[in-house]
Amino acid sequence: MATHRYDKSYFDKWYRHPKHRVSTPALTRRKAALALAVAEYYLERTVRTVLDVGCGEGQWQPVLARLRPGIRYLGVDSSEYAVRRFGRSRNLQLGAFGDLGSLDLAPSYDLIICSDALYYVPRPELSDGLKVLANHLGGVAFFEAYATGEALQGDIRKLERRDPAFYRQLFRKHGFISCGSHCYVGTQLAGQVTALERG
Repeated sequence: MATHRYDKSYFDKWYRHPKHRVSTPALTRRKAALALAVAEYYLERTVRTVLDVGCGEGQWQPVLARLRPGIRYLGVDSSEYAVRRFGRSRNLQLGAFGDLGSLDLAPSYDLIICSDALYYVPRPELSDGLKVLANHLGGVAFFEAYATGEALQGDIRKLERRDPAFYRQLFRKHGFISCGSHCYVGTQLAGQVTALERG
C-alpha cells in the first residue's frame, strides 16, 4: 500500500468525481450502520472504540460520530496527504498495513474496519497486519474484501486478485470467524457465533 500514490487527486477522482467515484456518503452510512449493528449484537452493548485501517481520508469517522456520539475513533492510512489534511480533525495516523505492529494502538477495539483496502495489500504484509489486528480485536472486524471473479470498480491497477479460498484460509489462520456480511469475530466472541452464521 505504501508504494501507491494516494494524493488529493486520487481521492478527488475515486471518492468525489461523479463519473469515477466508487463510494458515496450514503453507502458509507449503510456500511457503518451494518458494522455497528453486528458488533453491538455480539458485544451486547454500544460500540465505544473503533480502529479503521486503510481509512483513506477517514470518511467513516464523521458518520460513526453521528451514529454513536462520543465514540473513540482511530484511522490509519499510508496516505501522507490524507493524514496531513484530516489527521487532526478525524484522528488519523500515518501507517501502512505492515506497520501496524509498530503503532501505538489501544489493547482492544470494539470494531475494526478495513473497507476496500485488503486487496491492495501485498501478501506478506497482509498476513503480518492481520496477525496484529487479531491481537487487538475485542469485538467485530468489518473486512470488506472481494475475491477473484467478482466485478470490481475503481482503481484496479494495484489490486491483487485472490480467490475466496485464499481469504478464508488467511482469516481462519489468524482466528477470524465469519458471521456474515463482511463481518468477523475473533477468539473472544467465537463461542457466540452459531454454525449457520459461520457460512
